[in-house]
Amino acid sequence: MKSLFIAFFVLAASVMAKETTPGNGDLDIARRLENAFVKVAEQASSSVVVITCTRKLGAGEGEEGGGQVPHGFEGTPFEYFFKRRGAPEQMPDIDSAGSGIVYRKDGYILTNQHVVDGAEKIKVRLRDGREFAAKIVGVDERTDVAIIKVEAKDLSAAQLADSDKIRVGQWAIAIGAPYELDYSFTVGHVSAYEDYIQTDASINPGNSGGPLCDIEGRVVGINTLIRGLNRGIGFAIPINMARPVADQLIDHGKVIRPWLGVAIAPLSENKELQELTKLKDGVVVQEIRPGTPAAASDLKPADIITTVDGVPVKSPRELQQQVLGKKIGQKVILDVMRDGKAIKVPVQTAEMKDEVVVATRKPTEKSAAEPAFGLTVQNADDGQGVVVRDVTDGSIAAEKGLQPGDVITEVDRHPVKNAADFKAALAKADAKKGVLVYLKRGASSTFVVLKEK
Repeated sequence: MKSLFIAFFVLAASVMAKETTPGNGDLDIARRLENAFVKVAEQASSSVVVITCTRKLGAGEGEEGGGQVPHGFEGTPFEYFFKRRGAPEQMPDIDSAGSGIVYRKDGYILTNQHVVDGAEKIKVRLRDGREFAAKIVGVDERTDVAIIKVEAKDLSAAQLADSDKIRVGQWAIAIGAPYELDYSFTVGHVSAYEDYIQTDASINPGNSGGPLCDIEGRVVGINTLIRGLNRGIGFAIPINMARPVADQLIDHGKVIRPWLGVAIAPLSENKELQELTKLKDGVVVQEIRPGTPAAASDLKPADIITTVDGVPVKSPRELQQQVLGKKIGQKVILDVMRDGKAIKVPVQTAEMKDEVVVATRKPTEKSAAEPAFGLTVQNADDGQGVVVRDVTDGSIAAEKGLQPGDVITEVDRHPVKNAADFKAALAKADAKKGVLVYLKRGASSTFVVLKEK
C-alpha cells in the first residue's frame, strides 16, 4: 500500500512538473513570435527611407539686447544667447533627419509635411545605402502629409494595410531613424484609434514620416505628432487617410477636397441639445460658413445630420469621410433631424478653399432689450436680428461663449427681427428646458443653447 502511494505521488509530481515547466511547445510559440518580428524588420525596412533636409538658418535682427531667434534654436539653451546678443549675419546650414516610405516603386516617397517644410535640399537614403536627391511634389498641411520624388526605378514599395480594420490591442511596430539611429525598430500596441492611431511603440524625433506597421509588416499609419518625449504616447496618421491625399498630391500637386462648409461636432458633446431633441447619436451642425454649399442650402445650425446619401453617420469623422468620397459639384442628400422631424436636405459639394474670409457686423443704438441670461441686445441696422451689445461676466451667456457683436436671428426657431421680437420670444421660451438661439458671428451662422441652472 505504501509503495502504491509513493508511486502515485511520483506520478502526480511528474504531471505537475510538465504543466508548470515551459516545454518545447511554449518555446515554439515564443520563437514563432520572434520570427514574426524579425520578418517584419526585414520586409518592411526595405521600403523605409532616411530623409535628410538642409535648411538655412535666418539672420538675427534688431538692436543689441534683442533679435529674432534663428529657426532651430527656439527652446534650446542657445535661445537666450541669440535673443540677448543677436545672431550672426550669416548662419550656417543645418541638417535635420526624418523618415519616409517608398509609396510607389518609380520613386515617389510618402512622408510628413513638417519633415520637408522649408528644406532647401532634400536627400533620400535607401536601405541598400544608395542616396538620391529629392524634390517636393506636393504637401498638405491639414493632414501633415507630403510626397517627394527621387529619380529611381523598381524600388521596394511598402505594403499598405486597411487601417479601418485596426483593433485596439494589436501589435504596432515603428520603423525609422530617431536620433540618427538608422532603421530603429520599436514594438508596442495600438492604444486607441479615433482620428489618429495612438500607440505606445516608442516614437521619437526622426521617426516622423516613417511607417507604423502591423505584425504582417504592412503599413497601417505614418508616424507623427509626438506627444512629449519619453512619455510613451505616439501618434500615426491612418494610412487610409494618407493614401488619398498622397494620390492627389502625385496627380495634381495639391489636394482638392469637396466640402459642405459647416463646422460640426458630435451630438454626445452637447448634452443640452440631446435633451431638447431626445436623440443620442448624430452630427450637429455647429456653424455654417458664408459663401459655401451649406449656406446656399436649407441646412441650419443645430440641425442633426444622421445619414449622407443613406449611409449612417454617428461622428464628425464618419461624416467627413463620406463627404470627402464625393466629387466636386456632386449633389448629396443629408437626412436631418430638426425640431423632432426628419427632413432631407440636398447640398451640392464645392471645392474647399484654403481661406475663408469672415466679415464683421457692427451694432447700432436704435433700441435695447432688458438683460436676459446675462446679455443685452439692440436692433441690427438692417432690421434682420438683434446685436449683442454686452455680456455679463460669469453669466450663462458668457459661459456659452456669446460675444458683443454677435447677431441673434432666431429664438427657438422663431425669427427675431428686432429687440421687441427678441424679448417676446424669450418670454415664451422655457428657460429651464433650454432656449435654442441662432446667431451670426461675422458672416458665419451658429447656435447656442441657453439654459437656467
